[in-house]
Amino acid sequence: MRIIQFLDLEGTHRVGIVRDAKTVDALAGEQTVYSLALEAIRSSKSLTQVLSEQTTGRQLEYANLVAERRILPPLDHPDPAHTLVSGTGLTHLGSADARDEMHRADAAADAAASTEPLTDSMRMFRMGIEGGKPAPGETGVQPEWFYKGDGGIVTAPYRPLLGPPFALDGGEEPEIVGLYVVGFDGTPYRLGFALGNEFSDHVMEKQNYLYLAHSKLRPCAFGPELRLGELPKDIPGVSRILRADSIIWEKPFLSGELNMSHTIANLEYHHFKYRGFCRPGDVHVHFFGTATLSFAEGITLMPGDEMEIEAESFGRPLRNALAISSQTDHTIRAL
Repeated sequence: MRIIQFLDLEGTHRVGIVRDAKTVDALAGEQTVYSLALEAIRSSKSLTQVLSEQTTGRQLEYANLVAERRILPPLDHPDPAHTLVSGTGLTHLGSADARDEMHRADAAADAAASTEPLTDSMRMFRMGIEGGKPAPGETGVQPEWFYKGDGGIVTAPYRPLLGPPFALDGGEEPEIVGLYVVGFDGTPYRLGFALGNEFSDHVMEKQNYLYLAHSKLRPCAFGPELRLGELPKDIPGVSRILRADSIIWEKPFLSGELNMSHTIANLEYHHFKYRGFCRPGDVHVHFFGTATLSFAEGITLMPGDEMEIEAESFGRPLRNALAISSQTDHTIRAL
């Protein structure tokens, strides 16, 4: 089952079940995926069962919701401060190569290159290859982890991703996102997965890999659909950049555990092992990494360029344009 959140014509927060590429079944009344997830936890039912009990048979045109920009992220919290957006890197086969391309000097590859020591990125990647898929009951190696922000940085599908005025770059990162709600006793519950654009400042990161944390403090988007259930083992997709409705860059990407150096369970364990991430009622949006970046192939996005991420098993593509904020820096005042 795949679901969406949207606004009706009166601006009310609604939930719908995606029946096909054209049709969405609207659930009864004002609803949120968050409230339905809490109801499922409270009643010890599956989220699928709770959703099925709310169907009305009223069908909506999916394309109209998109065209009218009424699609919302498929999971949010009524208080954005109670959403944690985070991610893991160097988790996909080939991801270290893309990272190395950014972090190495621009010198041409020559015979001497073979004697260079491994970068920290490559060492981290190899650790994942060797220990990122532990046997059941065992603990695997922990991945790279980063913080992106709270729910205030989440941008709805089809809305512009607004980079800050001091940004050196804004580039797409096509990823799979895990969506979670922490239950009343502190137990994390996975609702399912969505397509995500993690969106980072790769020019800043390339200056020095210790700027990675800064480069991640940017908006992001995920959705439009939340896929319930387990993640497929093999997820082929396509990432593309459109300028004035023309594709200027396009490349396939692969996700799912067959194409990763870590299991989803291992990535989840090393995120939720921290007690501070198990606060009852909180929402977690966790990006699982990528190996495909247009920046790594010399593409520089311009305001107005559209980033589109597509994978058939996740329904409608995720699309957002790049925009730059005009806000001025805050002045720090002493009290």
